[in-house]
Amino acid sequence: MSAGPLVIEIVLTCFLAAILLHRYGDLRKQHVLVTLFTFIAWYFSFMIIFILPLDVSSTFYKQCLEERTRSLPVTTTTTTIAPSNVTSSKNGTTTPDPSSHMLQRRAVLEEPCQMPVSHVPDNVLPTLWKIVYWTSQFLTWLLLPMMQSYSRAGDFTVAGKMKSALIENALYYGTYLLIFGVCLIYVAARPDLNIDAEKLKVIGVTASNTWGLFLLVLLLGYGLVEVPRYVWNNAKHSYMLSRTYFKIAKQSTEKTEAEENLEDVLEEVKQASEKIRYNHSLRKHVETILEKCPESVRNSVNRTEDYEDYNKSIETPSEKALVKLHRNVIYAMQTHKRHQTQWNMMMQKSFELEDRILNDMSIDKRYKHSFPVQRNKFIQHFYTSNIEWYWKCLCEPWVCRVLAVILTIVSFMVVWSECLFFIKSPVLSIFAVFINLAKENYDYVYIELASILTIAYLCTCAYYSVFQIKILNYYYIAPHHQTNEYSLIFTGMLLCRLTPPMCLNFLGLIHLDSHVTHSENIRETAYTLIMGHMDVIPIISDGFNIYFPIMIVLLCICTYFSLGSRILHFLGINQFIGDDDLTSELVDEGKELVKRERRRMDRAADTEARRREWNTRFGDGSTLTRTVGARMDSPEDVKIRSGSASQGSYTMPRVPNTYDKSELLNEAEPIDYSDAPGESYSSINSAAGYQAQAQHPRIKPPRPGSRAPPKGIFDDV
Repeated sequence: MSAGPLVIEIVLTCFLAAILLHRYGDLRKQHVLVTLFTFIAWYFSFMIIFILPLDVSSTFYKQCLEERTRSLPVTTTTTTIAPSNVTSSKNGTTTPDPSSHMLQRRAVLEEPCQMPVSHVPDNVLPTLWKIVYWTSQFLTWLLLPMMQSYSRAGDFTVAGKMKSALIENALYYGTYLLIFGVCLIYVAARPDLNIDAEKLKVIGVTASNTWGLFLLVLLLGYGLVEVPRYVWNNAKHSYMLSRTYFKIAKQSTEKTEAEENLEDVLEEVKQASEKIRYNHSLRKHVETILEKCPESVRNSVNRTEDYEDYNKSIETPSEKALVKLHRNVIYAMQTHKRHQTQWNMMMQKSFELEDRILNDMSIDKRYKHSFPVQRNKFIQHFYTSNIEWYWKCLCEPWVCRVLAVILTIVSFMVVWSECLFFIKSPVLSIFAVFINLAKENYDYVYIELASILTIAYLCTCAYYSVFQIKILNYYYIAPHHQTNEYSLIFTGMLLCRLTPPMCLNFLGLIHLDSHVTHSENIRETAYTLIMGHMDVIPIISDGFNIYFPIMIVLLCICTYFSLGSRILHFLGINQFIGDDDLTSELVDEGKELVKRERRRMDRAADTEARRREWNTRFGDGSTLTRTVGARMDSPEDVKIRSGSASQGSYTMPRVPNTYDKSELLNEAEPIDYSDAPGESYSSINSAAGYQAQAQHPRIKPPRPGSRAPPKGIFDDV
């Protein structure tokens, strides 16, 4: 018995949640409470996924002990003391030999159940599951939805934001309360059941798991087909590039609409700021709205102390109108940032795919990027251009194909097991067969590893579906700290809501739920004991939870033939259909947009390269100005300055010339004439003169052999 594996998994899960939150969220800009509760939601959900396999292995060990304990009394009672020479009776039947029974009993005692390395005391996991499950349920049904709506509320007070959040979450709470109310009425109508606190808890868990299982089946029906297909299509660079062009064309329209909507909202903000002056009682609300706007809008608003003249009849917006305007500003800014982030991500993906297609035809087998890639020097030393070419152009496509085949087999296993997991004899669930074989061989490491991989694959398919369905495009997950607070809260809420029913469904797949297999000899996990059973509501326990997962087959068939996309395309919603004229037009449009963006980035890169070369050759602007000024002085002025500087006496003022007027018109920096005493005209670098001519086109350098005009001609004017 050792708590080491449990402690290690708890610590590693904590690091995993922290790393993912740092990668996708911006810890410096987002609110501390958002970071804290999102981290708890992610951490507890990952903990259920990674610690449930330890509970499974401990359950098999306890079940082995119970089976051995039940077999010992049977063996001892059947053992009878008889003379050793009595081996048969009068009717010819043999009597059991006492020595054989003693050998069987000794064999049972000499081969005890092997304890898994991760086994912990019996009270550890139930306590841990209580904390994890009820905290995650509190977060997903009460706190996180309120925080999500609170972040978008346009009210200016805490009470007003809480009220708006409650009204917005009425739909979510209504669906949950509807399921809970139906279950409660059904239980109350049964005369053989008495409602107590334990049954109310079971009803609440039943309602939550029923809602989660319904959503889980819908998401899995899409993800079990699309995840292997997506991995397989990654090996086809031309197909993925056409699909990316199509998405860019659609994203361009949505991005333009978001920009126009943001401009309209910001124009309303400017009008409200002009109408509500600084001595108005609602001016503080206007300042709160302006803080959410871009800096350019804040600078364009007149912020002088212009007080309102109450003699003028100006129709000022009401507080309710400002609340609505504030909400629109928050929503417009989030939408604009989301579309801008998705646009940048798709552009980077299209550039990468174009580079791969070009490098596939490379002769020298060196991978070349269109734009420079920033990498660590240590990685760049080993991951050379040759290795990168062999990996991306030769190895990675085959790895994607092999991985897609493996994922297809796993998806078939999941669909098969979901349809037949409730049949106990013969065991038709593939996962139950594999787990039972490992249980007989006491291979607890395989049990835990297979359980983690299975649950992780179910989670991947479910969460992939969430962010691919267009109706949920209000949320996005983007790396490099580009995910906003609203999407982070949504992901935490979704993890807490889908993970518990998914784990219960997995326990049913491996036949560790006695109420699914209807067997009394199966010991259940500590997680199942905490979650409770649906015996209070037989319709859900014996009907919905068992037969509803069969719907996955129908959903997988529809997804495989892309029926949903074809129906939406028929209704006028653009979908990527390979053999359609409209799809080809959008692909061509996306290709042109990528070309335009590439030309823009090339021009920006050239400009930056020229600027760096300029700074490398001639330094900053002040040094160049002093050099140009020194060249424009005549030899006589240089001698006068050098002589006066050496004697420490009066310096004769220099007469302005044409070049001074040109510098004044071009707003050049003032020339410090005492900067380089003793410097002659012939020692000036000639390259600086040509660069000065490029910067100041009206300045013409003096021709060789020419002299400056005599000084003092117009002194008397």
